[in-house]
Amino acid sequence: MGEHVIRLPDVGEGVAEAELVEWHVKVGDMVREDAVLAAVMTDKATVEIPSPVEGEILWLGAEIGDTVAIGSPIVRLKVAGEGNVGQGDVGQSDGGERDAATKPQAAPESPAQPREPAVAVQKPEPPAVVESRKEAASAPTRPSGVRGSTGVPRKEGEKPLASPAVRLRAREAGIDLRQVPGSGPAGRIGHDDLDAFIARGPQAGKVSGLARNDKVDEIKVVGLRRKIAEKMQLAKARIPHITYVEEVDVTALEELRAGLNKQKPAGGVGTERPKLTLLPFLMRAMVRAIAEQPQLNALYDDDAGIIRQYGGVHIGIAAQTANGLVVPVVKHAEALDLWESGAELNRLAEAAKSGTATREELSGSTITITSLGAMGGVVTTPVINYPEVAIIGVNKMMVRPMWDGSQFVPRKMMNLSSSFDHRVIDGWDAAVFVQRIKALLETPAMIFVEG
Repeated sequence: MGEHVIRLPDVGEGVAEAELVEWHVKVGDMVREDAVLAAVMTDKATVEIPSPVEGEILWLGAEIGDTVAIGSPIVRLKVAGEGNVGQGDVGQSDGGERDAATKPQAAPESPAQPREPAVAVQKPEPPAVVESRKEAASAPTRPSGVRGSTGVPRKEGEKPLASPAVRLRAREAGIDLRQVPGSGPAGRIGHDDLDAFIARGPQAGKVSGLARNDKVDEIKVVGLRRKIAEKMQLAKARIPHITYVEEVDVTALEELRAGLNKQKPAGGVGTERPKLTLLPFLMRAMVRAIAEQPQLNALYDDDAGIIRQYGGVHIGIAAQTANGLVVPVVKHAEALDLWESGAELNRLAEAAKSGTATREELSGSTITITSLGAMGGVVTTPVINYPEVAIIGVNKMMVRPMWDGSQFVPRKMMNLSSSFDHRVIDGWDAAVFVQRIKALLETPAMIFVEG
């Protein structure tokens, strides 16, 4: 038998390190080749690390939330054959230049030293057994004969079985017997059960569901949540935001959208066409507005004092997923028509929700759209996606009575709440940009008119 060290592989171009967000194995597990060992996060993309060999896990080299350098050893296994650890080298087959800095502590230190003792030192007890022992050791002492119940209330109307003497004691102590687990036949509650219930503390005797709760859970901020927190903190710390809100009459746009969605695909049967939402129209309007104000489509490198203004319009779409906020990017929106924009938007949204979006699909934006319209709310204060200089926020569309000069008429109204980096974008320019988008959305035919 030998040992095999697995190092954190290269998970993306230009990535020097990644955060460990999940272990799929534990020490003592037997794993097969290609079994997923762990998941790491780079930017906002999660990458699974498979096992290249079959063997028993001896050592795990990081904890959840740790940042691990590419090439660092993360797993050591006992494998059939010689493995890749021997003669004093660690992982000589996959990056020997890092051995001095990243060699696991229990690896053999000299060619003459046998490997078996090192394995014996590192090998922990089987986790399942350890866990069981811990649970057994930490379990509260319970009087003999008391069966395991945690005091879950009996159903309303269910009368607990108990002698009159037990009932009297419970009544005098202010205890609802429905909360007390019984160890007797058919759950009958005895004096021992009552004693054990009282011994567990005053909270156990509460009758009301409005019991005071002093519990404090410490939850380590890792993975995507940490990425989001760092990005938001960075954005708010370094960007002086200015937010501009304008209402937009999207009645005509909604009529156009409904009409287009009813049309059959131009290519006939079998031609897929996405169902258009409002976002593809907004994307096209932004492309038109950016052509007139290209300074809005930029990244500000404030360390270098350089504004990088892009010709390509790469629109990030803030998307809420089960794991948190991610921003897939529609690349080169200036080269996509309405239907292509909708199709790409749908594809990226599905990838983001399923967790299959790649690092490339989650990076490279030059301006971002964020939409909380589905959740309601008339105004938001969007945080700029650092280091961009602008973000466009979409609020809920509502039918409101609007005065047309002679009467009130129902119109579909929606607010755009947009933020700008005031170091780069003046308030006047921000207003001109939003007003241009408003004009295009309120007269949607203009979106398609060139020149």
